[in-house]
Amino acid sequence: MSDALSDDGSVNQDDSQEDVMTPAELIAKLEEAWLNEKFSPELQENKSEVVECVMEQLTHMEENLQRVKKGDAKASIHRMEIDRIRFVLSSYLRSRLQKIEKFFPHVLEKEKSRGEGDPSLLSPEEFAFAKEYYANTETYMKAVALKRMPPNLQTMDMLKAVPEPCLDSFVFLRVKERQENILVEPETDDQREYVVDLEEGSQHLMRYRTIAPLVSTGAVQLI
Repeated sequence: MSDALSDDGSVNQDDSQEDVMTPAELIAKLEEAWLNEKFSPELQENKSEVVECVMEQLTHMEENLQRVKKGDAKASIHRMEIDRIRFVLSSYLRSRLQKIEKFFPHVLEKEKSRGEGDPSLLSPEEFAFAKEYYANTETYMKAVALKRMPPNLQTMDMLKAVPEPCLDSFVFLRVKERQENILVEPETDDQREYVVDLEEGSQHLMRYRTIAPLVSTGAVQLI
């Protein structure tokens, strides 16, 4: 892991850089990733470094909590904050696992076909889980169904058998950085394409496919 916690609890993104992420900024990064994962129809780029740093930050907070005197009102407030962060972290990871299970062949295919230098869709642990889930599903289908089929029907294309994420579903979003000339595809045959500008701070309901690249770059936030 390239991130490390400094003595004051802040996070150094890279030892060779001067940029330092405060605990509040780290939790904000986690919450942003959580909301994007929760509301997007497809699996987002993994944020394993953020996850690992948050887990270290939680350990740091737990250690600080042990030093607080019993009966101090601060203790209950800190405990609630720790529980809140744990909930967000658990929900984020659970959302990712649910999507991996639901779309596993497409997730693995996308990971396999990504270009050199492109961010990884899966963490090493998620990749191992997805491959194992694929193998177990294939073994199960062969045992309970395919082996009882005629010889010409004893194979199954997982990419065709498992539905793809619906990228045409609509999502709510908040604009973090102004965007110009966003092409919006028509919803019906009698409509035409049109271009819109997204003002910073504005909120919209749009087709996910249209704004998917903006989610990846952090220009918009799903809500």
